[in-house]
This record gives sequence, structure tokens and C-alpha cells, in this order.
Amino acid sequence: MNILAARTPAAWVDAACEHWRELLIDHANCEKKAASSALALIFAYPEDQELSSALSRLAREELRHFEQVSQLMRRLHVEYRRQRPGRYAGALRAALRRHEPERKLDVLLAAALIEARSCERFALLAPCLPPPLGAFYATLHEAEARHFELYLRLAQRAERADAAGLVQSRLMALAAVEAELITTEDEQLRFHSGPPLGQPPQPLAIALVAATLRRTAAPGSSAAPRA
Repeated sequence: MNILAARTPAAWVDAACEHWRELLIDHANCEKKAASSALALIFAYPEDQELSSALSRLAREELRHFEQVSQLMRRLHVEYRRQRPGRYAGALRAALRRHEPERKLDVLLAAALIEARSCERFALLAPCLPPPLGAFYATLHEAEARHFELYLRLAQRAERADAAGLVQSRLMALAAVEAELITTEDEQLRFHSGPPLGQPPQPLAIALVAATLRRTAAPGSSAAPRA
């Protein structure tokens, strides 16, 4: 099921392949934020036991992913450094309604869109990047698909059975905002960003990344990081 309103631009994929180190650092941050967001929902809606149970498991999985990304950064000699947050999360959050119960629906739908975008981008990057990075992203693509489907089910359950049209209309409205953010040029390259300003075509980016990863990866490290 595709809930996204636009595909990732090719210019973003080119930039992500060329600047894979920068992207890997942001990826680590994204996994921490994904776990934090799941926990925030558990605290916000403690009466919703189904949500709490499902998102508790999801938060643990996101933290395992963070550990895997951190392990991969060490293997590829990528040093962690602080990054300025991108515009994506804040702009998407600004589109959410402020009052309950409408806000709960919007937060769950926004989470579904974020996970769906991650799923799409992992799928785009996996065949472009050599091991161990490409193999790792292939495994995460499957996990992100499960996550966005979970958030979507929770959103549908949050509304009455006769309000399916409202869920769909809000999903379309938020998807339009999300699509605008990832298709317009961005000042910063992030996992959830638009293509960088003035990004030129990079026909040699994938070959250069392959050569770099072969030099930096330890022998026998073609497999994805273990949980």
C-alpha cells in the first residue's frame, strides 16, 4: 500500500549516495527520534492499551536499529557529529491539528507518512549502495513497511468505523504537505529532506561510494549489522 503523494526526486538519491557519511549520521538520529516519538505517544495516551503495547515493541525495535547504525558507523569509520535539525519534522508537525481527539489521529497519520517515506528511501538506496550499507538498508526497508502499516492501523482504529472517509481525507491532506517538503529543494541534506539546493547530476557517485566503502569496511563485513 502506498500512502505517499510523491516519489523521492532522483536528485536526492544522487546526493544521498555521494554524501553517505552525512546521511548515516542523520540516520542514527532518526532512529533515536523514532523511538522517542513512539514513547511520547504512549505517555500521551496511556488509556489506549493497544497503542501502548504496539508502540512499546516498536520503540524497542527502533532502538535496536539505532544500535545497528552506530555499529555500522564504527565499522565504516564515520565519526558522530552534531547536525542541525532539518525542516521536515517541524513543518509536518505544524500541519497537525491542536485539539483532541483530532490531534491523536493527525499524529498517528504523520507517523505513518514518516515511516512510509523511510521505507521508500531505504528501497531506493539499497540497490545503489554496496555492502555493508546497501544490505543493511534492504533489511530496514522491510521493518519500515511494518511500522507505517502499524501507525496507519492505529489511526484507523482511533476513529469510529463510520469515519473512514475522515481518516482518508486527513491522510491525503498531510501527505500533500509531506510531498511538498521532500520534493522542493532543501538547504540541508537529511534522510527526510528535499534534494539539496542546486544539486547537479552525479553519474559517478555510486562508483565512488563503492570504492570508498570497500576501503573503509573491515574484511568479511559484507553482511548487515547484527541486532
